[in-house]
Amino acid sequence: MNPEYALDTLAVRAGTLRSEFQEHSEAMYLTSSFVFGSAAEAAARFAGTEPGNIYARFTNPSVTMFETRLAALEGAERCVAFASGMAAILATVMGLMKAGEHVVASRSIFGSTVQLFSNILSRFGIETTFVSPTDVDAWRAAVRPNTRLFFVESPSNPLTEVSDIRALAIAAHESGAWLAVDNCFCTPALQRPLDLGADIVIHSATKYLDGQGRVLGGAVLGRKDLMEGVYTFLRTAGPTLSAFNAWVLHKGLETLSLRMQAHSRNALELATWLEGQAAVARVFYPGLASHPQHALAMAQQKTGGGIVAFELKGGKDAAWKLIDSTRLMSITANLGDTRTTITHPASTTHSRMTAEQRAEAGIGDGLVRIAVGLESVVDLQADLTRGL
Repeated sequence: MNPEYALDTLAVRAGTLRSEFQEHSEAMYLTSSFVFGSAAEAAARFAGTEPGNIYARFTNPSVTMFETRLAALEGAERCVAFASGMAAILATVMGLMKAGEHVVASRSIFGSTVQLFSNILSRFGIETTFVSPTDVDAWRAAVRPNTRLFFVESPSNPLTEVSDIRALAIAAHESGAWLAVDNCFCTPALQRPLDLGADIVIHSATKYLDGQGRVLGGAVLGRKDLMEGVYTFLRTAGPTLSAFNAWVLHKGLETLSLRMQAHSRNALELATWLEGQAAVARVFYPGLASHPQHALAMAQQKTGGGIVAFELKGGKDAAWKLIDSTRLMSITANLGDTRTTITHPASTTHSRMTAEQRAEAGIGDGLVRIAVGLESVVDLQADLTRGL
């Protein structure tokens, strides 16, 4: 597929493999293994001297199609798919780092990612220093001689803080480290971190890449040489994306751009409305002029995205009352769905963080996060008005 095609064209056409039946819509390959024409062919496949499928833990045409399409959208040389977004983050570290090395990470990241770096990887000798996502000097100050990786979400979960990806890439490369960007909130439809100097892009494909809350998936993208280590971890450890989930995600990418534009329009309208509500102390949305990194967001992203967070004046009681008063929105911690979801980060997605960690990340008890779906904004406003 010509990489010069527009993103919308790549989203529909890239990564298509057809069998001998020449199907128009991509087939799903539900098999655990693949048959070889001879012992010599089997040996060549396992040795890597001949391309082809071997075993579905690490080779499957459905997965390959998803990887190829997503790589085309992100402008990456290679994509390696995984069973979930957390598996993708784990594989990035385990595939590229070793005991005794160091990570500098944003303190404003998904709660499970904090747990992975703090409580799991630390047991294997990989230490992490958490810093502000917006203070580039703090990242430079945190660098050690053994620093190998910078890790950031931009926009962050849940406060939609926007990091200067170009500046962080320069800082990482000055220290001999790689910059990995979790692009879950924007997707390549709104932001391409590799174009801004990042080395690695990570996705929870469960979110917007699927877009309908159906399946789990993850992906890591970057240069071929970097991805070889990530792929080796997948082949050996087996956090494998299933063929069915890959097929669903592959088809989901076809409407990604249209959905992200619609999510963003609805989110901006809802965020603007929330700023005028007396019970709301503050709204966090990159598309608003009031957002601290609004100018940077509009330079790095095409739109503000679909996530809106806001702080209620009444704290946790007000937040829970609002959430419990909704009848249309889904009370769930997932995001990126066609259906609007609402959650209380301090007691759900970031509940395993310590109170001190949440305070440092700015996640207060009155904070509510809404992943704005594709419903009528008028109906979403009415759903919130009841609790406000």
